[in-house]
Amino acid sequence: MDKLTSKEIIKLALKTGASLAGIANVEDLKKAPAFTVVPKMPKYNGVGTYMRGEKDKFLTEVLWPQGIKSVLILAYHHPIDNPAVDYWIEDHNTIGNKKLISITKNVKSILEKECVETYSFNYHVEKGGIFLKDSAVTAGLGCIGRNNLLVTPEYGPHVRLRALGLSLDLQSTGPSGYDPCKSCKIKCWEKCKKSAFAKEIYFSSELGRSELPGRVGNFDRTLCNIQMEEDVASIKPMNIPEVSTEEPVNVIKYCRTCEYACPIGK
Repeated sequence: MDKLTSKEIIKLALKTGASLAGIANVEDLKKAPAFTVVPKMPKYNGVGTYMRGEKDKFLTEVLWPQGIKSVLILAYHHPIDNPAVDYWIEDHNTIGNKKLISITKNVKSILEKECVETYSFNYHVEKGGIFLKDSAVTAGLGCIGRNNLLVTPEYGPHVRLRALGLSLDLQSTGPSGYDPCKSCKIKCWEKCKKSAFAKEIYFSSELGRSELPGRVGNFDRTLCNIQMEEDVASIKPMNIPEVSTEEPVNVIKYCRTCEYACPIGK
């Protein structure tokens, strides 16, 4: 049987329900910005990290599983006119992420029937995951915008990501060179409720490369985390039809201000 090509695998992912898909070679990922910069940054123990309160167990360097040579990056559209897809519901997940998990499992099942070994990465880097946004750039899905989010041509920053490791040694399908931020007049930095982009806090001389958080080193994730903690504290019961429950469920609406400020994908 002939080896599956990147094009065939991407076509399979899209047919299975992914909004976007691309391939990133592991050797390219090892040299990508987040994979080299984050291990040099101060430890972060905020909302969204896995082992809160256990700083000595945090992983900031990706542990690549043996035999995995490339990664399939899957994106799922989170439309701004359907914000419930992104609500964090009391069963500790979102509707969108559940859909992504299902898509990934289906792609994994089909590839393994074609004798392709796969590896399901955890969502959290601290538990064996990878840096998804930079992986998506390497796979050609878009660029890291000034809002420190992945910005895609088709959907702007309104996507969420997952990854599936592959035993196939496939070439990366990116980066694409796409960069709408260069000419954008929308100042998404100024929209942040906590002024998380107000000043430069990371520098190339310290981190060893020019690609920095917020593009110029001005994204302060500790300030962003303050907003996220306030969002958690504002949890409230809501009726979410997609969850198929008779009773209201507790919902966290995490801030998406810098995402919504982006004009791409609207």
